[in-house]
Amino acid sequence: QIVNIITNDGRNIVGVLKGYDQCINIILEDCHERVFSPDAGVEQVVLGLYIIRGDNVSVIGEVDEDEDIKTDYSKVTGDVLKPVVH
Repeated sequence: QIVNIITNDGRNIVGVLKGYDQCINIILEDCHERVFSPDAGVEQVVLGLYIIRGDNVSVIGEVDEDEDIKTDYSKVTGDVLKPVVH
C-alpha cells in the first residue's frame, strides 16, 4: 500500500510501505519526496528504496491512489512545512 509520511523536519515522502517495526522505523520502496513551493508546482524528487527512523516520523497516512493519479501536482502550490520544535 502507498503511504505518505511527514517527517519532523517537514519533508513529505510518498512510497510503497514494505515494512516497519515497533519503533516505527519504516522501509519504503519506489518512493519520492514532494517538495512544495509557494510559487511553483510540486517538485518530485525520486528517492528509490528509503529507510526512515521512527523518531523522525511525525505523521503517516494512506494515499488514495485514484485521487493521487488525478491530481496534477505541477499546479499545486503550498508553503513549506516548518520543522517540529520540542
